[in-house]
Amino acid sequence: MLTLDLSNEPRWHDLVSGVRVQLRPLTTALMVATRSDPNVEAVPDATSDEERALIFAKALARRAVLDWEGVGDAEGKVIDPGPEAIDALLDIWPIFEAFQLVYVSKGLLLEQEKNVSAPLPTGASAGAIAIARPARKAAKTARHGKTSR
Repeated sequence: MLTLDLSNEPRWHDLVSGVRVQLRPLTTALMVATRSDPNVEAVPDATSDEERALIFAKALARRAVLDWEGVGDAEGKVIDPGPEAIDALLDIWPIFEAFQLVYVSKGLLLEQEKNVSAPLPTGASAGAIAIARPARKAAKTARHGKTSR
């Protein structure tokens, strides 16, 4: 059963020890806005999946992060979340992984639950990653008429 959270209030999420962020709920509007982000739309076709994930995560975080604790500049002075600071935070591998796990993946798991399978790699819901290697040559056509036993 799908449980709806009708409060739609921002929530605090622990990313790593001593660092937590207050995030907007992961809504359809937020995802649509992120997909329309100029940085996301400008990604060249040849960009790797890993780089695409980072670009998307940064665009999403710039929209979702409302506040944070445990983040400071090089001198240890507490800084407010802004676009450059959010991007720099997500450049730290454990932070990126935690953001993906505690925030993004929960929305994607719900999407998979709803669809029973991953999105099709074609169409508006593109999201599946191809893992099979391309065939070296076309398969031979099966003979018809006789069946083998």
